[in-house]
Amino acid sequence: MSEVSLGGISVGYDDQGDGDSLVLVHGHPFNRSMWRPQVETFSREGWRVVTPDLRGYGESTVVPGKTPLGRFACDIANLLDHLELTQVVLGGLSMGGQIAMEFYRLFPERVRSLLLADTTPQAETAEGRRGRIEMAHRVLHEGIEPYAAEVLPKMVAPHNIEALPALAGHVLDMMRRTSPEGAAAALRGRAERPDYVAMLASIAVPTLVVVGRDDEFTPVADARAMYELIPQGTLAVIEGAAHMPNLERAQEFDAALRAFLEPL
Repeated sequence: MSEVSLGGISVGYDDQGDGDSLVLVHGHPFNRSMWRPQVETFSREGWRVVTPDLRGYGESTVVPGKTPLGRFACDIANLLDHLELTQVVLGGLSMGGQIAMEFYRLFPERVRSLLLADTTPQAETAEGRRGRIEMAHRVLHEGIEPYAAEVLPKMVAPHNIEALPALAGHVLDMMRRTSPEGAAAALRGRAERPDYVAMLASIAVPTLVVVGRDDEFTPVADARAMYELIPQGTLAVIEGAAHMPNLERAQEFDAALRAFLEPL
């Protein structure tokens, strides 16, 4: 684990392996440990794998208020500057995938290829905006524990919660450890996210779209629609997984990512 002060905050991150750089951005309400299987696998296979904690999460500084996706993207750019990485393979899951799209919008020259896992490019709907603002209020007043218990069966498929209790425990622990203030700030910022649909057709780098077959948050049909808009897109549907296929079916997820990365 490393820590560095950048842009007025402290950023916790892991930087493991040598070779071309693979940067993986976690989702909400998690931290960089969600990428542990991929760090172990790809750092052994010749990649330098960098996994930051976003502001408000994990070991990075909690900044109350509202954190837009652009702020997260600039934090990642600052970390890449610190690590002297000019161009990377950038991936993210769920909110992390939206941050990856925002990073590409802001810094396309720094992206060699993209991994967009269990994410969506659409702007939030009016109903969705209200829901995220209400959830921000809820986690601040109730704590994050009730929310974590409520969403666990959607984050991890129920059959995997039963069959893989250690995995489910890790996911629940990540959520429970997340700062309510950090989670609320991200929820408020994500409620105002821009629409990336029009941008997809202009993505000029190879892009892997991954989705769990049983994902309720980002169904396969939505992932397929996104993939079909990206000129150099590849789609991988991970069987037996919900919203976190990189953990629920790590071997299958890694195989899809490996096949995508090998030509690079």
